[in-house]
Amino acid sequence: MQCAEDGCDRTAAVRLHIPWAEDRAVCAAHARGPATQDGVVAEPLEDGEFP
Repeated sequence: MQCAEDGCDRTAAVRLHIPWAEDRAVCAAHARGPATQDGVVAEPLEDGEFP
């Protein structure tokens, strides 16, 4: 599965559960910022790639 962020071709590594938006699967780099916000849960994907 590819990262949900526009223009990113990395493999998704984390599913972000965001209370005020849809859940999305993103790469580790794109998960860093949002995962630190209150209420966001970052769930590692079993087949995700971590650097």
